[in-house]
Amino acid sequence: MLNGLTSSLERYLDLLSTRQKLVASNIANADTPKYQTQDIDFQFEFASLLQGQQPQIIQAQGLKQKPDGNNVNLDREARMLAENAARFNLASTLLRGQLRMVQQAIQGGNGS
Repeated sequence: MLNGLTSSLERYLDLLSTRQKLVASNIANADTPKYQTQDIDFQFEFASLLQGQQPQIIQAQGLKQKPDGNNVNLDREARMLAENAARFNLASTLLRGQLRMVQQAIQGGNGS
């Protein structure tokens, strides 16, 4: 009964969850020598996710490396967290709307 949009939103939420875990790991390792920031190519991965593929983790490019070899930039990670939260809120709001429509259809069919 749920349409393709709902399925796509669920996959999108999964992708956002993966990115959230990566950003949290980056922040947790901000002081770990030689740790390299991990991310996903979000646009590519969303297209791949719609085809049923798992996200591929990549090393973030173009980040300044500290003397200990670590390249985590806390400002970048904070921005990524905020961006991810905004995307998650939008997608979950859309998903709730889809589920509400299904619930209304079911209740309308029962004469409630």
